[in-house]
Amino acid sequence: MTKSRLEAFSDGVLAIALTIMVLELHWPKEPTWEALRAILPGLGAYLLSFVFVGIYWVNHHHTFQVVHKVNGAALWANLHLLFWLSLVPLATGWLAATQRADWPVFFYGVVLLGAATAYTILIRVLVALEGPDSVLAQAVGDDRKGKVSLALYGVGLGLAFVAPWLAHLCYVAVACLWLVPDSRIERRVAPLGREGQED
Repeated sequence: MTKSRLEAFSDGVLAIALTIMVLELHWPKEPTWEALRAILPGLGAYLLSFVFVGIYWVNHHHTFQVVHKVNGAALWANLHLLFWLSLVPLATGWLAATQRADWPVFFYGVVLLGAATAYTILIRVLVALEGPDSVLAQAVGDDRKGKVSLALYGVGLGLAFVAPWLAHLCYVAVACLWLVPDSRIERRVAPLGREGQED
């Protein structure tokens, strides 16, 4: 089974999620600093969510550069990931509207943890399909960044009802961890590209 339809469908879902989020933003009603300040929480939530969706899009693209085929398990694992990412606009809107109250911060964390867990499952399914000696398996390795991310989300969920702002910091920390492009796959794809040029 080819991977092109999976990639195209995933790109479409992520593009729609980003579009929904930006349409939820409201412009200031007055030309004043106070009016702008009133929408800053919404802008902040949008920015964080945009970064998260962007991180998934970039890593999804890198992953499928080295994947040669997909099967039914990979399609369902990918749909599982897209389910959680499709909830990002809802979680973002609630977070922005309530000034980071405990339940919205908790729900936002649940969505982020769900997406991270789904991505981990997708990677494991693809590694099983490609094989333990595949480029993907070598690039992922023991996936320390993924494990740290899951742990930070768990801590954030635990803090959501105690100190929502600390929970929010945990989520921001994960974004910062992944904001620097993950080059594990690119390092392995680049030599393959050079070899192809030499042939």
